Amino acid sequence: MTEHDTESQVTDAQQAALRLANVDEATRNAALESMADAIRSHETEIREANATDVEEAEAMLERGEYTQALVDRLKLDDAKLESIAEMVDSVAEQEDPLGETLDARELDEDLELYKVAVPIGVVGTIFESRPDALVQIAALALKSGNAVILKGGSEASESNRVLYEIIREATTELPDGWVQLIEAHEEVDRLLEMDDKVDLLMPRGSSEFVSYIQNNTQIPVLGHTEGICHVYVDEAADLEQAEEIAYDAKVQYPAVCNAVETLLVDERVAETFLPDIVERYEAAGVELRGDEATREIVDVGEATDDDWDSEYGDLELSIKIVSDVNEAVDHVNTHGSKHTESIVTEDAETAELFMTGIDAASVFHNASTRFADGYRYGLGAEVGISTGKIHARGPVGLAGLTTYKYYLEGDGQIVATYAGAESTPFSHDPLDREWTPGRLDDE
Repeated sequence: MTEHDTESQVTDAQQAALRLANVDEATRNAALESMADAIRSHETEIREANATDVEEAEAMLERGEYTQALVDRLKLDDAKLESIAEMVDSVAEQEDPLGETLDARELDEDLELYKVAVPIGVVGTIFESRPDALVQIAALALKSGNAVILKGGSEASESNRVLYEIIREATTELPDGWVQLIEAHEEVDRLLEMDDKVDLLMPRGSSEFVSYIQNNTQIPVLGHTEGICHVYVDEAADLEQAEEIAYDAKVQYPAVCNAVETLLVDERVAETFLPDIVERYEAAGVELRGDEATREIVDVGEATDDDWDSEYGDLELSIKIVSDVNEAVDHVNTHGSKHTESIVTEDAETAELFMTGIDAASVFHNASTRFADGYRYGLGAEVGISTGKIHARGPVGLAGLTTYKYYLEGDGQIVATYAGAESTPFSHDPLDREWTPGRLDDE
């Protein structure tokens, strides 16, 4: 596509966003249901496109240019496609995030101020090899009344193109241009320049990639970066429970950002705990590396300083023995990516120390890090997991795709009445009511 094409797409999205903000919930939900039905009815077409992407990716894997984790994220089978359709249905079933009155107060009699949730506008997303991410992001954007610019990885180009066309054709009742697909790297660079038309960018990828986006645009960026997640097994842990959690967090799906990359073990339980979990990891094909104290107990590879800062995204894991929860907290805060961390312990005080001391979007007690997910959190789906602290944090669902406006309902009031020596005071009394247009006129 040419530069003009990209600008036209974004301009169309901007115009569509203004109209989509006023589309009622029933129409948005009906469009989502059409999306889910279309995905189910076009499974063969989607699988064929995906097979082309996977075949090329496996060839790249053989040449050492792609990782197995990337290929795994790319694949769409029948079960995965059904889960994608179910996710769209789940988004449709969520409460409408628009029009909610977040705060209301009376400034004076017949002068009422309302803070009301509204769409952000035009959101641009740049994401990795998972084609299901395209559908998740589009569904959440639609439900929250936002127009969306989608840019997937080139390794999933065939899958993304087919999914985009299916979504576009299934939602013809919506404002034309609400969903757009861009494909070339130069289109991304052009998108980054369009701060007058794009309201938010949501890149999903490595820290280096997100930093590149942040450093090359004036558009606000909601970053989804790497997931260097930890499980800490405390001295007071139920070790059978700890083994199940540590195994699930690595093996259940190692290619995703909420899989554990480093296992921390209290030195007082290491000799008891490590042999069994290492045997189980090795049976599952996990490549293990450990610090010196770990290697005195079990036969694993040597961990380097780089391992503590690595997101493997594969069946690889580093292990470190720590003296207590305080050292575990220090290690996580030094090497973690502020994504998801977990402690396994039966001691409530220790759990509290870990959970309040860790700087991360999600911190769990006696649960696998794999629970960090918008669908599992009951958000319907997610556009990504934000490791930042501004606007949205953790799995970003519908609420993270809204902002707010202030609506003031008056009856001819002017500021001069509330200024000067004889001024009328403001009451600022809280109101327990939802905003409705022209509410005072209706009384």
